Amino acid sequence: MLKAGLILTLSVLSIWCLIRIVKWAKGMPKAAYLVMAIFPLLSLFPIPPPVFKNVAKAKQEQRKKKEVPGDPLE
Repeated sequence: MLKAGLILTLSVLSIWCLIRIVKWAKGMPKAAYLVMAIFPLLSLFPIPPPVFKNVAKAKQEQRKKKEVPGDPLE
């Protein structure tokens, strides 16, 4: 019951925010329409993972390579 109420509240709040943004954009110059048209395009490009995740992954791979039996330790 709580989940349904939360989902309903968030849905209504989202719709209200979108209506407010559209009303704001209609009062602004034509550049506002251009900006609002570009925002959905941002979701098409993947967001790269933070650098520290790549570093942690590289460290794990190095540890695995050192733990392989039969390889001489450096």
